[in-house]
Amino acid sequence: MRDFYGYGPIAPAVRWPGNSPLAISFVLNIEEGAEFSVTSGDAYNEDTHEVRNRIEGAPDLCMESHFEYGARAGYWRIMKAFEQASIPITLNACARGLLATPWVVEKAVARGDELCCHGWRWEAHAGMALEEERRLIAKCVQTFIQLGGKAPVGWHTKSSASVNTRALLVEHGGFLYDSDAYNDDLPYYLNVSGQKHLVLPYGFDTNDMRFFVNHDLVLGQHFCDYTMDAVRALMDEGADAPRMLTIGLHTRIIGRPGRIAGLQNLIRALKQLPVWFARREDIARHWLTYCPPTINQLAQT
Repeated sequence: MRDFYGYGPIAPAVRWPGNSPLAISFVLNIEEGAEFSVTSGDAYNEDTHEVRNRIEGAPDLCMESHFEYGARAGYWRIMKAFEQASIPITLNACARGLLATPWVVEKAVARGDELCCHGWRWEAHAGMALEEERRLIAKCVQTFIQLGGKAPVGWHTKSSASVNTRALLVEHGGFLYDSDAYNDDLPYYLNVSGQKHLVLPYGFDTNDMRFFVNHDLVLGQHFCDYTMDAVRALMDEGADAPRMLTIGLHTRIIGRPGRIAGLQNLIRALKQLPVWFARREDIARHWLTYCPPTINQLAQT
């Protein structure tokens, strides 16, 4: 059952650490090595990079090199910005992508960043067969344990999850939350398979994918300016009730030299504000502790 009301005009009486009005969640997507590629034995190539183009029946070496840029150059540029600002982040990582870039896991573990599972491949789960999805979730968890020594506590599907995804996450156990929703500025609970399940909504407007999709953003500063408009609005609202903002990043997008200043300028502006920079795991644990589920907070799914 879809819920169009949510919290309505009265949000839960929760305060973030330090009495901050706004929790900022930087999410760096690690998808390189998990894109569809004929070279990797797939039936087709990914068609979204700096341009939209589909090569049929042959390796797309152009597309592959665009994804490689994120791992080879963009990743290091982005991580330098976060390290200089001492900001913790969540990495939305495709398990197969981590196998191709194990240094990403090593740095995340060393920094104490969160590794959230972004699926096995960079693909939607909508329409995926139940047993296939169950197998992929287990495979992802084992890969995270193998590489980083810890199972992921968060999940986020590219595009749409399947109608079974949440039930399978609950069935598997160990997941605190998923981010397969775009419908609120706060975490909320769903009743999944008779258990409480926490959703931390993701954001697509404050997301560097907009440089690719319709080319809504062109200059790096456009990303900074738009995101800061969102921050100011949520800071005002946060004076009365908590708010959360997700800022989505991709190594092959904001990591380009012509765009990185947008992230650097955004970080400088945010560091002047009383916001809580948090991993998604931290937000989930805070919400579970200070806003545990009650009957009137639970929706049905």
